[in-house]
Amino acid sequence: MSYYRPLVQHGENRPEGALSLISGALWFTQVEVLDRGAPPRLMPAGLLPEDVRHRLTARRATIAGLDMTQPQIMGILNVTPDSFSDGGQHDEVGTACAVALQMVADGASIIDVGGESTRPGAVLVPEEEEIRRTAPVIAAIRAKSQVPISIDTRKAVVLAEALEAGASLTNDVSGFTFDPALAPLTAQAGVPACIMHAQGDPATMQDSPTYDNVLLDVYDFLKAQIDRLEDIGVVREQIVIDPGIGFGKTLEHNLTLLRNLSLFHGLGCPILLGVSRKGFIGKLGHEPDAAARAPGSIAVGLAALTQGVQFLRVHDVAETVQAVRLWQAVR
Repeated sequence: MSYYRPLVQHGENRPEGALSLISGALWFTQVEVLDRGAPPRLMPAGLLPEDVRHRLTARRATIAGLDMTQPQIMGILNVTPDSFSDGGQHDEVGTACAVALQMVADGASIIDVGGESTRPGAVLVPEEEEIRRTAPVIAAIRAKSQVPISIDTRKAVVLAEALEAGASLTNDVSGFTFDPALAPLTAQAGVPACIMHAQGDPATMQDSPTYDNVLLDVYDFLKAQIDRLEDIGVVREQIVIDPGIGFGKTLEHNLTLLRNLSLFHGLGCPILLGVSRKGFIGKLGHEPDAAARAPGSIAVGLAALTQGVQFLRVHDVAETVQAVRLWQAVR
C-alpha cells in the first residue's frame, strides 16, 4: 500500500496544473509517495490515482454547521479537577458556562467539554462522576447559546447524557476503542464523530511509546476506524480525524506527525489538531508553566493551517483567533 503526502503551497503564483487541496486556497503540484520499507519518492500530482486525487481535492462537508473551508477554533472547557493546565478552574456550572460564552465571544466556533482528564498518568473517572461534571454544563451553555458543543468522552453513557443536554459532536480520545457501545450510539444519534489516535491508556501511554513508522501507523489506525464507523452507520462525511499529538508519542513522534500533517487529507476527512499547552511545547519552548505556552501553541497551530488543518483545539481562544485573522490577512 502506498501513501500520498501532498507538498502543500499557497500564494498567487499558482502554476498551471496545480491541484487545489480540499477545494481551498492551498494547492500542490507534487506528492511524496511513502511505502513501508522503501525510501520516499516524488510524483507529479497529475499522476495520482483517481481515488486518491478525489480524497485530496474534494471539498469537505460542513461539520456541526461549520464551514470546512475556513479554520475553526475549538475552545477547550475542562470541567475536571486534574487536567494538566486548567484543572479545577471550572468546577462550578455557572463559572464553566461563563467561560464557554466568553470563548464564543472571543471567536470560538465550537466548545469541547470534557469531564475526564486524559493527561499522561490520569486515572479512569467513573461514568456517574463524568456525567455529573459535564451534562449540567452542556445544558447551561445550550440554554444561552446555539454554539456547537462536542463532548470529550470515551464512554457511551456519558455521550447519551451529553446529547440529551445539547451536545452535537462525539470526540473520543481513544478513537472508539475504549467502549464498544460508543460508536453505535454515535451512529444512532446521527452526530459527527472525531476519531483520535492514542497509543495506550492515559495512565501508561507515555511510559514507552514505540512504532514501526509513527506516521503510517497512525494513518492506518485512523483509516481502520473510519471504515469501522462507516460500516455501522456513521456518515463518512461527518467524521473528523485527530492524529493525537502527545497521546502515546515521544517528542520526535510528535514532530514527525506535525511535519507531515498533509498526509492525513488522504483519508478524506477534516483534520483536528490539539496541541494547546502540551508538554512538547514546554520542552521546545523552554516554558515549564503550561498556562504560559500560548505563543508556542499558536505557532504550531499556524504551521498546521499551512497544511490545510481545519480545526484547532485550544485553551487560549482570543489569542489564537487574533493570530489566525492576521495569518489569513497576510496570506
